Amino acid sequence: MNWFHPHLVDRRATMAQWVVWGVVAVLLAAFFRVQILASSRYELASEQNRLRAVPLPAPRGLVLDRNGVVLAENVPGYTVALLAASPDSLAAVLQRIGPLLGVRVDDIPDVLRRYRLKPSEPVTVRRDVSFETVSALEERRVLIPGLVIQMEPKRRYPFGPLLAHTLGYVSEITEPELQQNAFPGARLGTLVGRDGLEREYDARLRGKDGLRFVEVDALGRTVRDQGVAPPLDPVQGETIRTTLDVSLQRFVAEVFPANRRGAVVVLDPRTGGLLAMFSAPSFDPNEFIGGIDPALWRDLSQADDHPLIDRAIQAAYPPASPWKLLVAAVALKRGIVQADSRMPIPCRGGLQYYSRYFRCWKLQGHGDLTLTEAIKYSCDVYFYQLGLRLGLPTLLQEAGALGMHEALGVDLPNERASFLPASTEYYNRRYGPRGWTSAVTLNLAIGQGENVQTPLNMAYFYAMLASPTGRTPPPHVVAPRTTAAQRQLQLSASELADLRTALISVVEGGTATASRIADLHIAGKTGTAQNAHGADHGWFIAFAPAEAPSVVVAAIVEFAEHGSAVAPMVTRIIARHLRGPDAVQWTGAKIVVPEDSAPAPVPIVPEEGSRAGRRPGIR
Repeated sequence: MNWFHPHLVDRRATMAQWVVWGVVAVLLAAFFRVQILASSRYELASEQNRLRAVPLPAPRGLVLDRNGVVLAENVPGYTVALLAASPDSLAAVLQRIGPLLGVRVDDIPDVLRRYRLKPSEPVTVRRDVSFETVSALEERRVLIPGLVIQMEPKRRYPFGPLLAHTLGYVSEITEPELQQNAFPGARLGTLVGRDGLEREYDARLRGKDGLRFVEVDALGRTVRDQGVAPPLDPVQGETIRTTLDVSLQRFVAEVFPANRRGAVVVLDPRTGGLLAMFSAPSFDPNEFIGGIDPALWRDLSQADDHPLIDRAIQAAYPPASPWKLLVAAVALKRGIVQADSRMPIPCRGGLQYYSRYFRCWKLQGHGDLTLTEAIKYSCDVYFYQLGLRLGLPTLLQEAGALGMHEALGVDLPNERASFLPASTEYYNRRYGPRGWTSAVTLNLAIGQGENVQTPLNMAYFYAMLASPTGRTPPPHVVAPRTTAAQRQLQLSASELADLRTALISVVEGGTATASRIADLHIAGKTGTAQNAHGADHGWFIAFAPAEAPSVVVAAIVEFAEHGSAVAPMVTRIIARHLRGPDAVQWTGAKIVVPEDSAPAPVPIVPEEGSRAGRRPGIR
């Protein structure tokens, strides 16, 4: 067979042509698919190799007081981040720029760990960088591959420590929080609320992040970071208006005794809106912006005076004599006494109960008193007997029905529940069925014993007393929680009026006479809470105008010794709110703490069930 016969050659040539044309057709189809049909996909892949998305943090929403004054705002700040091709290259750059940014060797593993979570995005190295540092980095940009510097909003609290506990602060989300989805919608590097309103309303305040793009080369080094592609602008978070009055809050801080611990709660009983919440000592939330210095955090968290605790809602104290109004209200509800009722044993300085002698604060005694007079002069002996008439089960049941053993549900995180035994079963478990006597009732009747209340809880109880119906909306700073407590004093209008009359007499002729303000009817109650760690604490809770209350103020000053020392401060706060800033001339609260009663370095938050004050009648 001749392979070179013209006929065979021609046939082989034809077959080769068809093969070539087939290959060309396949190539053309592939080119068409790549260039036309899938062009967008490959273009996107190319752009993803060339461009890196840099998140643009959204400004957090503003927080305003009731008059529109800004309490939390945003100011421009600089953030330094790095794009890196590998952990080794990132570590090398970090060692190079670390001294300039204040990045310690111990911080590098943390940055590398965050880089591994999302290596395609710039990893934040330092927030809140000064303009001088940014300028120094820009001068060295060619020596720092992957450097990304961007301006982003920085949180600022114009009033600093004044509202620190109520507003809270922000910090970067942690890896465990991301894994647990503790803040839905947050990403690595997002600033989230840590306490106060910043935490409670974080989802509304946070906003929606945007994006911008930087151009990188094949090694991940930044080529251009401006004008590469149109950015996606961030959306600022929601602005929140509170019920707070910052000018009143400032006045409270001015009149609160310097270098003292305690809290003040100012509440509108008609709406439940909190006008001021002050806790001392405080801290500056601006120190947390960009990351708090470890030494400062150690000082704050380990300080003996616990500045990070919001004493208005997170500290609980024996309620002392202000509690007597609850005992009186329960006795009126049960029909055990009326305003003019007297006890069988007049006050002669104390009451003998079996083998124990329970003293009254006035050793000379008050004599024979009515309920109104017993409130006016805060007679312990009268309320010892009234407590015995009620009986321990009734007292615990009625106080529990008013929510005095639970949290109020204010729209702030970490509110502490007040403590009061729910029933006598508590004493059976703690001391044994025969390990206690009804003498515990005497302590509870005057606000001592196994009973600790937060200042907010006591303020709310007095708001119920101030209400003509014995009921007031739940306390709130922005809006009441749907789960907030609904409480009511089940007393008639005349019974509520009798209690208010008694409270007026406290200020106008009783234990708070020194705090009286001309032409202003104030109803209030002093209290001296026994303290096992030093001098007694001083309470004063009041509302005004007594005929139509529009403000309730509850204050406790630790180690003040007497409630009468706290009363002048409270009445001036009331006058400032009702009459304006020029109504009261005030140079400072006249609270004198003896040198030998200086605060001891112990926690001020009692453990659940602790017995502050008089001991119960244990056999």
